[in-house]
Order: sequence, then C-alpha cells, then structure tokens
Amino acid sequence: MAGVTTGRVNFPQALRECRTRRRLSQLELALRAGTTQRHLSFLESGRSEPGREMVVRLAESLDLPLRERNGLLLAAGYAPAYPQTPLNDPALAPVHTALKHILTGHLPYPAIVVDRHGDLVAANAAFEFLTDGAAPELLQPPANVYRLALHPKGIAPRIVNFDEWARHILERLHAEILRNPDDRLADLHAELEEYVPVRPLAPGHLGFAVPLQLRSAEGELNLITTVTAFATAVDVTLAELKLEAFLPMDQITASILSQQPRRGDPQFTSDETHARQL
Repeated sequence: MAGVTTGRVNFPQALRECRTRRRLSQLELALRAGTTQRHLSFLESGRSEPGREMVVRLAESLDLPLRERNGLLLAAGYAPAYPQTPLNDPALAPVHTALKHILTGHLPYPAIVVDRHGDLVAANAAFEFLTDGAAPELLQPPANVYRLALHPKGIAPRIVNFDEWARHILERLHAEILRNPDDRLADLHAELEEYVPVRPLAPGHLGFAVPLQLRSAEGELNLITTVTAFATAVDVTLAELKLEAFLPMDQITASILSQQPRRGDPQFTSDETHARQL
C-alpha cells in the first residue's frame, strides 16, 4: 500500500495506519489535533465520521506530506485540498527561475534538485564532474540519483567509502518508506540493496554523518551534503522537491572543484517527463 492515496483503504484504517507509523498514541494525536481521545477512537473504529476540518487538522497533526494529506481527505470522502501543478505549468515559472539562481549561486560546487523518488529534476554544471564515467543509460532522463550513486555502472566504482555511503542512502530511503509508504520507493530500495555487499561497517561508522569520498582524475574529493525543501509549499509538486547541495570538507576538494570549467546554466530535465511522473 502506497500511503493513503491508493483508494484501497477506508478512512478509519488510513488514519490508524498513519498514527501507528508515527508511533503516536490516540491520546497524543488527540491532544495535537485539539480533540478528545474518545472522539479519535470513534473515528478510528468508524463509529463517527469526520468533518473536513477535522481531517485537515489530523493530517497536519500527523505531519503528513501534502500528497498523503490529500489521500486522507479522499479516504474520508472529501476533495483534495492541495493542488499538484505540473513542473511545465507556466504558473511555476518563478520557481524555475529561483531554482536556477540557487543552483548557479552554488557553483563551483555541485547541486541538484530531485523529486520524491530521487529522480533528477535539475542540476548545475558542476554535477557533471561527479557523474564522470557513469554509463550513459543511467544519465538519461529521468535519471535517478540513488541508482546513479549505487549502480556498478554509475559512480559507485569511484566512491572510496562505498559501503558507508551506500548504507547512508539505504537507511535514508528505509526511514522515508517507514514514515510514508510508497510502492515505487520500496521497489527502488530493494533494487539498490542488490548492489550493496553485505559487509560489516568499519569501526567508527557515524551513521548519518557520512561524507562522500570520491575519486577523480584531479584527486580525491571529500564532500558533505545539505538537503533543503520548500518548507512552506502548499502545492504537492513543490513540497516534494528537494535541493541537495554538495560542499567541500577540505581545501584540496575546494581547489579541485574551483578549477573546473563552468559549462553553462543549470539544466532541467524534460518538463514533459516530470509532468507525467509528478
């Protein structure tokens, strides 16, 4: 089941599953939503039907992604509250412009924009340096950055700390799937696991604090990443976009990246492709 958007669950079941995935008791959720545990119990048992405002409050209290909030409303018999605008819609032209400014401003360091499945939406010119040597088919739109990172024909052979970096990606995806189930993301996680050998992690492994150590013709790169989202977006498409920026951890990495030629403006993948996917 991919969250509550499949139409295969009713509202009581959807609400109960969302609450238990977030490890909240009925009392905790009731307090967050400004209702009583008794009323919440009646909603989860189907003895009471929620009003639209209550569904919106519950979805907000559960901190559901906008897509899942729409799904919860649909399960309760209400129309979705949050629009889902295709990336090629003229209404999002200012967003394209803003993202291009951000990606350009991050040069000479790599930066990308991905959707909820890790498909590449846009990248600045420096990202090409990271993907050097990857098989062309892995770079065809819509290229998936998780597959690109871990596939044997991607950048995996150049990753010095592959075991740690791979575990970092797999754990990140696993946490997202647990919190917000998604069939496609689950399939991708299963595929990626096949590329990662089962070996014990080295002593001193720090979990999420994993740098990317990447071989290049100019020397080894040591990079950390930051992830930024549209925190106040009220459109599903925008809310699911993430900007991932790579930063040098040492002066050698900064120097190598600074010496790379600037190859042009940030490039967006096919608007039509993402209009279909998103």
